[in-house]
Amino acid sequence: MDFLTKYSQAILGILRIVVGAQFLQHGLSKIAGFPMAPGGHTVVLMSFPGGASGVIELVAGALILLGLFSRVAAFIASGEMAVAYFMAHFPRGPYPILNGGDLAVTWCFLFLFLAAAGPGAFAINRS
Repeated sequence: MDFLTKYSQAILGILRIVVGAQFLQHGLSKIAGFPMAPGGHTVVLMSFPGGASGVIELVAGALILLGLFSRVAAFIASGEMAVAYFMAHFPRGPYPILNGGDLAVTWCFLFLFLAAAGPGAFAINRS
């Protein structure tokens, strides 16, 4: 698959944009109630863990999407997803496929990868 090597920075940038937009959407849903997920609800801004996670998702999602301080934002988002997994999912059992934590685990390691790899192409800055 060497033919994709020359596009790796562009693909990394597109991955960052898509993941940042999805994370931002989760934060907007929690904080602003838009878009409202089925069965979803807004949270009190200063509540824990809902308000704190909503703020992290909103701010980190926007920074990752834009490629502005995306390494730091992705590292914080990775930590939030690790905490979310161990607080909300792991108590229901150790297997992510059974405890509903598979997305949290995936995002945790995806954000950790973005923190290590950098923002790729189309970023406002390279940090």
